[in-house]
Amino acid sequence: MAILFSTKQLFSICIILSFMLSFSYGRSPNPAFRIKAANLGGWLVTEGWIKPSLFDGIPNKDFLDGTQLQFKSVTVGKYLCAENGGGTIVVANGTNTSGWAIFKLWRINETNFHFRVFNKQFIGLDTNGNGIDIVAESNTPGSSETFEIVRNSKDLSRLRIKAPNGFFLQAKTEELVTADYEGATSWGDDDPSVFEMTINGSMQGEFQVTNGYGPQKAPQVMRKHWSTYIVEDDFKFIAGNGLNAVRIPVGWWMASDPTPPAPYVGGSLQALDNAFTWARKYELKIIIDLHAAPGSQNGFEHSSSRDGSQEWGLTDDNIQQTVAVIDFLTARYASCPSLYAVELINEPLSPGVSLERLNKYYKAGYDAVRNHSPTAYVVMSSRIEPIDPSGLGPMDPRDPRELFPLTSDLNGSVIDVHYYNSNKSMTVQQNIDFVCTNRSAQLNQITTPDGPLIFVVTYFVSGEWVAELPVPEASKEDLQRFAKAQQEVYGNATFGWGYWTLKTLNNERKHWSLEWMIENGYIKL
Repeated sequence: MAILFSTKQLFSICIILSFMLSFSYGRSPNPAFRIKAANLGGWLVTEGWIKPSLFDGIPNKDFLDGTQLQFKSVTVGKYLCAENGGGTIVVANGTNTSGWAIFKLWRINETNFHFRVFNKQFIGLDTNGNGIDIVAESNTPGSSETFEIVRNSKDLSRLRIKAPNGFFLQAKTEELVTADYEGATSWGDDDPSVFEMTINGSMQGEFQVTNGYGPQKAPQVMRKHWSTYIVEDDFKFIAGNGLNAVRIPVGWWMASDPTPPAPYVGGSLQALDNAFTWARKYELKIIIDLHAAPGSQNGFEHSSSRDGSQEWGLTDDNIQQTVAVIDFLTARYASCPSLYAVELINEPLSPGVSLERLNKYYKAGYDAVRNHSPTAYVVMSSRIEPIDPSGLGPMDPRDPRELFPLTSDLNGSVIDVHYYNSNKSMTVQQNIDFVCTNRSAQLNQITTPDGPLIFVVTYFVSGEWVAELPVPEASKEDLQRFAKAQQEVYGNATFGWGYWTLKTLNNERKHWSLEWMIENGYIKL
């Protein structure tokens, strides 16, 4: 049963415990102490691959926010396309390789949507014209940009799009798309209002799950998830298996709990309160990690982007809003002896996040933490960038030393470095050698006697360091050696390391679950 405390009760308990345990529990910065953390991924910030079943009850769940759709006219044989990527008319002359032929969903309910195009405008009726032409001009969606998707029950890849005027879209020619088709359909290839749909990408993050279930059902689904996915026994397991900390990803909306802005659901703050209670009981340290910042710092589902857009840090107001979240979280837990560090943001993506903007935020965020705690470490994630110039491949950190000029003057600062180990063309031994040689050299390069502490939260494809090999024939012994090599190399990080993630409910990704790896003899700590 969860132990519930009011904010006032929690604060009083933390004050007493802080006084009693400030020296014995490691409240003072201690570089000799190395973090060995389990990341509690998929708990307070949703990542669909970690717990796929969380999305099972959503009606029309393949049409969540951010889903990328293409519509091929069955009569014209080409794709609906925002001409020039947006700002003008919608035509039907696109190819399946054109980014202009991709429409990102903003879900209103299970059948009604806004469609966002390449340049971030929304398609809608041309209200200044004849009322039937389709344009992509509005930067803010409204009633004129609201469409209904009607699918063929016998072939879900075939659909019609109903416009706000009550008529269906039709491709009359490659250059002329209008909303003036009425009546039923036989779904045949001779109907200009019928389109073949292709799903080019999808997202399963916090925004998708809460907006997918809607305001009536989302609260009960999420609160059940928070109270059952991570429980006290998990903290007992962590403490009993050689780990000394947990890194807890949180979202910016938590600072507005219990009434966060739609579609987010209140209640995650109480779950974090419970985590501090359990951490105290089992003598574990906590790193609060702002995994999802307002506007999304990287456009990924784990930062709760609505449609893959990256809009964090573009304005001073946005930065100040994020600083306020850090201030709230630090103020709430500063007196709790379990609070070991606050991570200001997770994985800001370059070049969308500039170094100038990031440094500005990091300095303000550092000051916000120090306003409440003189001893909590302040963790600053290095920027990541695509390895693949297309932006579709895995990520790797930019040179973390770009943060050194800032952190050199900030006492108790930590740089969080994320590495991706994903080379399918290498053998098992080559992958192990790469960690032992290349990653070790990179770590040595950024670890200096008078520099900031280094926290290695290392990634393979899309999770923190994990003993998964991209080699199909890898044996249990291979995975054991790969895990051991990473532990030895990342154990040299001056702050420590974290494994992603504690558990998954995805049978295809068992090796991502530290709990499963320990219980099945793959990892020893």
